Amino acid sequence: MMATSEHSAPTGAAGLRNRFQTAWHVLPWLVAIVFFFVASGYLSLGTQIMIWILFAISLDLALGYAGIVTLGHAAFFGFGAYVAGILTVRATGDPLIGLLVATALTGLLGFVTGILTLHTKGVTFLMLTLAILSMIYEYANRAKALTGGDDGLQGMSLDPLFGRFEFNIFGHTAYIYTLVVLFLWFLIAWRVVHSPFGRSLDGIRQNPRRMRAIGTPVWLRLVAIYTLSAAMAGSAGALQAYATRFVGLSVLSLFTSGIVAVTLILGGTKRIYGAFIGVTIYFLVQDYTAKIDPHLWEFVIGGLLIAVVLFLEGGLMSLVDSARNGLARLFKRSNRT
Repeated sequence: MMATSEHSAPTGAAGLRNRFQTAWHVLPWLVAIVFFFVASGYLSLGTQIMIWILFAISLDLALGYAGIVTLGHAAFFGFGAYVAGILTVRATGDPLIGLLVATALTGLLGFVTGILTLHTKGVTFLMLTLAILSMIYEYANRAKALTGGDDGLQGMSLDPLFGRFEFNIFGHTAYIYTLVVLFLWFLIAWRVVHSPFGRSLDGIRQNPRRMRAIGTPVWLRLVAIYTLSAAMAGSAGALQAYATRFVGLSVLSLFTSGIVAVTLILGGTKRIYGAFIGVTIYFLVQDYTAKIDPHLWEFVIGGLLIAVVLFLEGGLMSLVDSARNGLARLFKRSNRT
């Protein structure tokens, strides 16, 4: 009987940990589903948050996991938005075809630019990413017949999703569509970072010379993750075009790259769930404080960013980790008693 009790305790504790981990993974998606039903007046805000979560995850793959420091990530976000918008205006309003084409072409852009630039590093690479962003921005600005120039791309009319669900002003279809796309990309990102490929990226980020010494194709793996990151950002841009029915030059601005970097730092880099927390906090603070004063949100976000950088090395995600570990210890202690 004693032997049985000795073996059952660890099994019970392990089962409790597994249930706790499962609940943690389910929580963000459960919140998103509940939000759809209880906050119908804020679905456009919820859609924007999910789009930017996807955008932030794409940056985290490159910056957090692979150590690719870039300020030109808006090039992929904006490129995907323009591709989806132009297809909608000039070819087909099918949101599935537009999303797939935008994702594929943006991934191709990431692949080509990655081949051209990833043999450099540091400030040189940083400047090259800014140069690529500036080139795409300037082309979008001058090609008025194609992109609308500084007036933006207008006149987008989307077909109903699967021929049944219309993208109307209430935002129900856009919200669910964005949620599904985010979930699928999340599964891909989670699988990648927890695979041997993802672990090799962590080694490359820490010491690329040592990884080369053991035979790892460092450059090829950086190009691969950069391409995946670009494709994901392109999907986010396409969803942005569909949600707003408008594509302006702001999607290709340095400010857009800065915003996604800030949200990622707030939530915590090299943590997929950090994007969920950082983006949500950013947009909620912006939405609430902007109602008080149009410029107050910048002050609040700036102060929050300074506090996170100074006192929370792992971003706001470190607070969530502390709370989760505390609850796990509490449940474990209560299970023993």
